[in-house]
This record gives sequence, C-alpha cells and structure tokens, in this order.
Amino acid sequence: MKRYSTIMSVLVTLALPVAGTCADAPKAPEKADSKVEAVAAPKAPEKAESKAEAISKTTSKSGHSMMMGGAPAAGAAEVNTDPTGKVTETMEGGGYTYANLEVTGGTKTWVAYPVLETRIGDTLTFRGCMPMTNFQSKSLNRKFVSILFCNTPEVGTKTAAAAKPAAKEAKKAAPAGKIKVDKATGANAYSIEEIFAKRSALDGKQVVIRGQVVKVASGIMNKNWIHIQDGTGNDKEKTNDLVITTTDMADAGDVITVFGTLAKDKDFGGGYKYTAIIEKGSVKK
Repeated sequence: MKRYSTIMSVLVTLALPVAGTCADAPKAPEKADSKVEAVAAPKAPEKAESKAEAISKTTSKSGHSMMMGGAPAAGAAEVNTDPTGKVTETMEGGGYTYANLEVTGGTKTWVAYPVLETRIGDTLTFRGCMPMTNFQSKSLNRKFVSILFCNTPEVGTKTAAAAKPAAKEAKKAAPAGKIKVDKATGANAYSIEEIFAKRSALDGKQVVIRGQVVKVASGIMNKNWIHIQDGTGNDKEKTNDLVITTTDMADAGDVITVFGTLAKDKDFGGGYKYTAIIEKGSVKK
C-alpha cells in the first residue's frame, strides 16, 4: 500500500503542471484576439486618411493636379498665339517648315508654317497661330507635345514675300464699325445667332450662312480657317463669331456666303473648342 500511495503522489504531482497549462490554453486565443482588435482599430484608417489629406495639401500648395490629361489647371498661363523668337532648330516635312523658337524669357516653342527657307538664327514673327497638343507628324515620325500652326512669318525686320497676305489679313482682322450683313436666302439659310441657338438640331446637316470675314488663318492642317460675323449673336456669350474650315480663300473684310456642314462641340485640342463650326465649307463671294 505504501508503495501504491507513493506512485499516486508522483502521478498527481506530474499532472498539476499539465492541468495548469490546459486551463490557460483558452486565454491564448483571447490575447491573440486583443492583438487583432488592436490592429483593426479604427485609428489605422484614420492614419491612412491623414496621409491622403497630407498629399492633397501638398499638391494644392505646389499647384500640381492629380488629374491626368484634361483641361489645364485654373490659373495656367495662356498660350501666346503671336510669338516672336529666334530659330534654334528647323526641319521640313509634310508641306510644312518646323522651327523651334526661343522666345522671351528663354522658353522654347515649336511652330509649323507653310514651307519657307529658314535658317538657324533667323528671327521670326507670327500672328494668329493655332495651338495644338500631342500632334503626331507622320512625315517626321515625331510627336510634338505642344506646337503652334501659323501663317507664313515675318523674317527679321523684313516681311517675307509669302507673308505679305498674312500681314494684310492681320490688319483687317478687326473691321472698323459695327458689322451688319443681311441673312442668306433660300433653303437651310441661317444667321450666325441661329446657328449657335439651333446647333444641336443642325449637327451634321448642311447650312448656308452669310457674313463678313473678320479673321483668316491659312494653311493650318491643310485648311483655311475663316472667321465670319453678321452682326447677330452676343460677344460675351461667344455666339457672334463663326469659324469655317475650307480649302477656299477669302480676305478679311470680304462679305461671303458659305455652304457647309455644321458640327457642334468640336474639340481640336490645345484649348481650341468650338460649340459650333462649319466644316468642308464652300465659299462664294
């Protein structure tokens, strides 16, 4: 019996630590749960949000936008469409001369204009250029992030022979006195004010308009861009000036009748958006 009692005492002694361990076992998951809860606490998202706010504050202070593409940020400098600068690089292709101009302030801008002998160091002056963004020149196999399409320039202090018509157009760009032109007659005839007011219904349809030429930009994207007014519309609302793209030519000051297809909300890039424009126009003087 004594031997049996001794054996039992040893077994009970050995069992106590095991029992203690088993009793603590459920507590381990509880400790683990508390850690998980600590990780999943609401404060973590708040920290992430504060970082996003910090980034937003930084970008707003620096003036950078987190948007990719789209319109330029508010307050961005306007494009100078009448640049004067010295040629630092030049090439020809696709019926155009391309020149990289160093303009005021040392900045550089690419311009394209009808083929004209151009040398590095020449000083060129342009008027009424049209800015384009992300323009791909197939003939040069080159993409221009930003470029101005212009009429033939003035070279140095002398005007190139081919540039004289452009200079003449520039002088007539703003005819003196109030413009008043009678509306065209016949089918599909509209005033400029009516064109803007009915542009949604007339989108893609043939129209006839009569007006006075107030500005001409020739040879841009193989087209002539003619601005006409007839005295109707509102200058502040920009419904008084209608643009026609055509292969025909007219001089500023001419009164013309235009036959063409109306397109609404046309975006050529570079800030050139037209709520209404006449494409493939036929001009009759």
